[in-house]
Amino acid sequence: MIKIKEYRMAESLEEAWQINQKRTNRIIGGMLWVKMGSGNVQTAIDLSGLSLDTIEETEEEFRIGCMVSLRQLEQHKGLNEYSSGAVREAVRHIVGVQFRNLATIGGSIYGRFGFSDVLTIFMVMDAYVELYKGGILPLREFAKTPYDRDILVRLIIKKKPASFYYQSVRNTRTDFPVLTCAAVKEADETYRFAIGARPAKALLLDDVEGILHGAIEENTIKTFVEYAKKQIPTQTNVRGSAAYRTHLAGVLVERALVKLKGETPCR
Repeated sequence: MIKIKEYRMAESLEEAWQINQKRTNRIIGGMLWVKMGSGNVQTAIDLSGLSLDTIEETEEEFRIGCMVSLRQLEQHKGLNEYSSGAVREAVRHIVGVQFRNLATIGGSIYGRFGFSDVLTIFMVMDAYVELYKGGILPLREFAKTPYDRDILVRLIIKKKPASFYYQSVRNTRTDFPVLTCAAVKEADETYRFAIGARPAKALLLDDVEGILHGAIEENTIKTFVEYAKKQIPTQTNVRGSAAYRTHLAGVLVERALVKLKGETPCR
């Protein structure tokens, strides 16, 4: 159980940042995973008054405020048309509608949780985080950084001709995933994958050996699947063994290749 002594609704990002520099204070976001922990919070900082709960779309990008809910991601027409429905697929199994109405993308991305479907799907996109003090940096780099006291303001998705795929395996429909897999096929026929819930956080897999360059045929797919299984480290926990997760990684990568190989990347 977590105990909060004081609540503050920030009137600016600067105010929120200043308060958050004290280690006993915390940004609360949707307050869903935080409340499952334990300990004492001196001041809970609420960003909901800063108009960071919108998704802005232009010809070049999506700008997703940190207080945007997972339900908003699930229902956003433009984002799901662009991602071939992959964003909707990534979030629709997360607990239930009531939960997704409260959980925020800021909390999901900043938390860098191993079980995060949200981190997995956006890892394969041309995605960037905007930090209040740290500026803009690629999500793939942010995912590797240690936790600090900065504030994640928004997620930025650069549009490019591409096709996307997402699938997860769960023991029960609303449980944490046993394994997650996101994939992208770009206009130059380049493929990239992200495998999450290993149970560690999502890891990017690029075709550095050029296995998928050229025609994607049955033998090519099999070769890349074996390569992927060797490159993706997995571990055992209560939801599945390391061997089972390695097997699933191969299955989901194969499904992604079969699905994407015939698609023409489109914006």
